Amino acid sequence: MSRTAIIERVTNETRIRLELNVDGSGKAKVCTSVPFLDHMLNLFARHGLFDLDVEASGDIDIDFHHTVEDIGIVLGEAFKKALGEKKGIRRYGQASVPMDETLGAVSIDISGRPYLVYNVRLPKVKIGEFDVELAREFFQAFVNHCGLNLHINVMYGENVHHIIEACFKAVARAMDVATQLDTRVDGVLSTKGVL
Repeated sequence: MSRTAIIERVTNETRIRLELNVDGSGKAKVCTSVPFLDHMLNLFARHGLFDLDVEASGDIDIDFHHTVEDIGIVLGEAFKKALGEKKGIRRYGQASVPMDETLGAVSIDISGRPYLVYNVRLPKVKIGEFDVELAREFFQAFVNHCGLNLHINVMYGENVHHIIEACFKAVARAMDVATQLDTRVDGVLSTKGVL
């Protein structure tokens, strides 16, 4: 069974094409016109062992908000499509990732019920031209369109780049666990019989 998806999204603000292979090897080709997001998506693919190809353009002359949020939307839709009825997946995943002085911890439930808990304290600064609050916008869009419950907790950290990087790596690793197929799971891992 191929767990892949191609999603295209075109609005007045952005144009995005994304290919995802859940059962990949961590290969990424990412060009979003938002350099810091490119870096985070490359990390996401590598640490989650997903193959990811993203090409995006948007109204970055205004700011990065629409592009970052819409890429989160498209990545969420790609996972939702690639996982289909979610038969045989482990459903839950957890990961803790240290990044120098930072420790990020993530728990995921691919439940079909979107909810984000984001315990990440960041000052209102930029990394390059990237407003750090856009990381939350990305994850909120991802959660809403994938249909998952995502808890991101940064236990401690000082360097803003390290904090966001720990979040992306931990989400990737937790998604890898949650999306893995388990032969012991008959149908979906729910007493309701549907996710």
